[in-house]
Amino acid sequence: MRQLKIKSPKKKQMVTDFLLITPFLLLILVFSYYPLYGWVYAFFDYKPPFPLSWDKFVGFKWFISMVENPTKLKKLAQVLTNTFAMSGLSLLFSWFPMIFAVFLNEIQSVPFKKFVQTVTTLPNFISWVLVYAIAYSVFNSTGAINSILMRTGVTTEPIMFLQSASHVWFKQWLWLTWKNAGWAAIMYIAAITSIDDSLMEAAMIDGASRMQRIWHITIPSILPTYFVLVMMSLANFLSNGMEQYFVFANSFNKAKIEVLDLYVYNLAMGSGGYSLSTAISILKTFVSIILLWATNAVSKKLRGETLI
Repeated sequence: MRQLKIKSPKKKQMVTDFLLITPFLLLILVFSYYPLYGWVYAFFDYKPPFPLSWDKFVGFKWFISMVENPTKLKKLAQVLTNTFAMSGLSLLFSWFPMIFAVFLNEIQSVPFKKFVQTVTTLPNFISWVLVYAIAYSVFNSTGAINSILMRTGVTTEPIMFLQSASHVWFKQWLWLTWKNAGWAAIMYIAAITSIDDSLMEAAMIDGASRMQRIWHITIPSILPTYFVLVMMSLANFLSNGMEQYFVFANSFNKAKIEVLDLYVYNLAMGSGGYSLSTAISILKTFVSIILLWATNAVSKKLRGETLI
């Protein structure tokens, strides 16, 4: 009887917890797993708007077609190079939101601190279309920057900032950082607030300067959060989004800005290659799963903790 009384509350709590997360599980099933049914298009010669039952089953034809000639291989290699470059830059500078959060936390003036946090977080909530509208008004041939440069005599002709293919990867990283840095810093700020105040007080009593407290207490305390976010970024290395590159792409920079997600979209919407684009998406999913498991193994080996 005692054992039943002990286990009963635990079972009730487990049932309660499961009921609480059930709506979220249903949302994941509907919006993440149910659409996987669309993978069947990769095995048919799909021609819209006809139903799938009218199309011919071709098996692995579209998977083989991705590597069947040098032209397609060259195109896929360029797309993967762009994807790895964009994701690599984001990973290389993944420490920036953490350092930004650390210094933001050190601002003593509360009104100014709130102002900076608000200004840097708001860009996250605007669409990439609006971001491009801002970029166009500032960096276009007749935009604010070119107007200033020409009026001051720095240049006699407008500089094509948006149309130029040079340094496209770095410029796109700058726009991504401007849009997301403030939002990404929120997680680090939350981690900083969980630091035990007694550590800071003890360091101040021992005469540690502000920079010493940051270096020896704040940063080591939030490094676990940083490592988890880096591991998640590694697992999603091939998924760097499509909207940003879609709005900034043009005839001059397309070769350098077309990442894998944008390439799949262009195949489906521009060239009508729905089946081929689905096949590429399937391979991307499996590569992402492999990266996730590899990242999980690295996390277990280095930190003694796993992500999944």
